[in-house]
Amino acid sequence: MVGIQGEPTPAISGPWPGTTGGGGVGRTGRQSQRTTIVGAALRCIARHGIAKTTVDDVAGEAGVSRATIYRVFPGGKDAVLAAAYDTEMARLFSALGVQMGEAEDLTEVLVEGIAGSSRFLEEHQAISYLVAHEPEVVLRRLAFDACDELLAVASGFVAPYLARWMSMDEARRISEWGVRIVLSYLVDPVPGVRLSDPAAARHVVETFVLPGVRALRVADPDAPIDLTAAFASRRTRSDGERTPGRRTADRPTKEHEPEQRRKGRV
Repeated sequence: MVGIQGEPTPAISGPWPGTTGGGGVGRTGRQSQRTTIVGAALRCIARHGIAKTTVDDVAGEAGVSRATIYRVFPGGKDAVLAAAYDTEMARLFSALGVQMGEAEDLTEVLVEGIAGSSRFLEEHQAISYLVAHEPEVVLRRLAFDACDELLAVASGFVAPYLARWMSMDEARRISEWGVRIVLSYLVDPVPGVRLSDPAAARHVVETFVLPGVRALRVADPDAPIDLTAAFASRRTRSDGERTPGRRTADRPTKEHEPEQRRKGRV
């Protein structure tokens, strides 16, 4: 992934930037051209998918020349797609930042994060087309190193919002749980369950996520959630011996297996 580009909007107001009206540069300046081209590319993808979308298609949709596309994006189609990906990630994070920042407890922040991101993905016409007609494109983003990168970026964004109630290390872990849940429902929907519905998201959080969090808490149920202490005794003993739950170099225990990032799985 390249650095986040484009100008994120403060809230989810549509499937992507530049959906209204025809093409055309509009404002002057390269950044304006970038925004126009990215919006055009997303509209083309929503109609034809990635495989059938060409630079000429994007240029025609944007109302610019093919040469302008290559001047703004020297890497051609791949560079346009990378910018579109980063722009939409920025829009998603911008919207979630508002929603999760206003949450007043752990349950609410998890519900807002899961429901808000699910709603963004569900209403995004380009992503919806890809999931329905080019699932291999989506799955490439959710497998192996690409998945690790996506999880790291998304979890890194979410974790600070959870760290109000737990340590940052554990906030990152729980953030990853939430991201994996959203992605799993995206590629393998459950009939009758829409995580974009806050009630459905709350049911998942209260039924599956929070019990997992509470199971790792310290003995005092009224203490703030700080999961780090729950694992401290497993890392080392005073005599330097390995604890039963500690992972060896060549053989992970069943206890720690869920903590490992397993490539190829959402």
